[in-house]
Amino acid sequence: MRIAMGIEYSGWKYSGFQRQYHAPAIQNELEKALSIIAAEPIEIKCAGRTDAGVSATGQVIHFDVNNERNDRAWLLGTNTKLPNDIAVTWVRHVPDDFHARFSARARRYRYILQNSDYRPGILRAGVSLYRGEYDVQAMEDAAQILLGENDFSSFKSAQDENPHARRNVHFVKVMRRGRYIIFDIQANAFLHHMVRNIVGSLLLVGNGEKDKQWLQDVFDARNRDLAGPTAQAEGLYLVKVTYEDHWNLPIHDEDMGPLWI
Repeated sequence: MRIAMGIEYSGWKYSGFQRQYHAPAIQNELEKALSIIAAEPIEIKCAGRTDAGVSATGQVIHFDVNNERNDRAWLLGTNTKLPNDIAVTWVRHVPDDFHARFSARARRYRYILQNSDYRPGILRAGVSLYRGEYDVQAMEDAAQILLGENDFSSFKSAQDENPHARRNVHFVKVMRRGRYIIFDIQANAFLHHMVRNIVGSLLLVGNGEKDKQWLQDVFDARNRDLAGPTAQAEGLYLVKVTYEDHWNLPIHDEDMGPLWI
């Protein structure tokens, strides 16, 4: 049988989601906990492999298992075996043709930075710190050139191994909430470091160093060397993965965990 789960985690202590043999990873912890509850070895698949330091409130995984448990038993039992910075948030039995990655239709990320002269205390691992003045409206306006299906070569990392860089960005929103600036972006899929590279470039527009036309030129050039620096990993969250309704997964726009900002 196949089980799907919603997962949230604080990624700042981990080397990323993907299984590692010599470093802590989210997948390692989940597979270890699930194997105990299932009483058999478990290998999971995820909707998106987040990088080192990146967190999630809406990650989705699936796995196959022989031993039956009801949804509540999977939820409560697995959480007792996980470290306190990883949690299962929901569980569903799903058809065998469901796939956490390939059945997904969109991914949504939020990037949260604290824009102040002082460093964060309570949220020290949950946001990035950027000092100085930033024009949120200028960043919001410039970000709209990224909408639609385009080649995002200018915003992928050198380590990206995808065969092509075409992605379909559904929306990009930039907003301020007090001392926090939030970047909200959804696409069908993302390239390696794509969100952080977009944020890093928009911040150059926001601080007045660059303008909207510069971003357009960088976008058109399909050259990563021309874009802005990669934004810090702290502050990036995978907040939602969208699936077709017939999978009957408990995923809604408001399910962003602690991202109340």
